[in-house]
Amino acid sequence: MYFAEPSPEIPPLEQLLGWSWPEWVTAPLNDGVEVFALPQRLTRALAGASPTELEELAHRWTTRLRSAGEGEVTDDEPLAVLRGVARLAASAVSTGGGLYSWSF
Repeated sequence: MYFAEPSPEIPPLEQLLGWSWPEWVTAPLNDGVEVFALPQRLTRALAGASPTELEELAHRWTTRLRSAGEGEVTDDEPLAVLRGVARLAASAVSTGGGLYSWSF
């Protein structure tokens, strides 16, 4: 979504529902743990993203977080996160694996 059709605004709900989103690997457990598999398309996009694309994505992410009032976010925090995830994505793509997200 962020690489294929970047926009400063959140896309309409109909468009969001048409995209591929992370899928459950396991249903949420009683202790609150959730595991998602990120779509391969997103993993490949992150793995192949240029430094400029990551910077643009980080800027859009920061803008949206601030407009939603989601705490104090510095300009470099989202970029540092995206660079790290892009390195993980590149490793996943090169080994034929995938990216997973655990949350508590």
